[in-house]
Amino acid sequence: MRLFVGLDLPDAVRAVLLDQITKLKPLSRGARWVRPESLHVTLKFIGSVNNDKLQPIQEILAMIRSSQPVDLNFRGSGFFPNERRPRVFWCGVEASPNLPDIAAALDQALVPLGIEAEARPYTPHLTLARFKSSEAVAALVKAADELKTRDFGSTTATNFQLYESLLKSTGAQYNRLASFPFVGESTASAH
Repeated sequence: MRLFVGLDLPDAVRAVLLDQITKLKPLSRGARWVRPESLHVTLKFIGSVNNDKLQPIQEILAMIRSSQPVDLNFRGSGFFPNERRPRVFWCGVEASPNLPDIAAALDQALVPLGIEAEARPYTPHLTLARFKSSEAVAALVKAADELKTRDFGSTTATNFQLYESLLKSTGAQYNRLASFPFVGESTASAH
């Protein structure tokens, strides 16, 4: 199974982003847009693991703690690696200082299970679309220019989720396996 840990979005933020995606979609035939229900902020991509690792992963996730909730502001947009050769169109995430600490704690806690630590520093973002090539993206890049400073909403997170990612011909489908509170008592609820 292919797993990752992420933060859900509130419906209000999801609705604003869906409105923007609907407007931008016709501008790039080469874009594979993320389904609105699949939008999330990734904390840790775990990758492919055997089913027997699921329980130990969940036990580790249930132990991750922060003294404060995470405040998230969804603001601006851009392209990885850049506008000239875009591979990903993203929405920016401004987060309270404890979010990178939580991501680092997840990263380090999973190493004993054989899950590699990230080589790059953690940068929170929402992936809105992916591109196989940079063909026919000029109109999208131009339209996205006015979104560089747009505010899409905010939320406060107190839980993160463990998801299974199923790769399908229609795109990735994410199934929530469990939700873990990271502020307060140490309990997990399966879904």
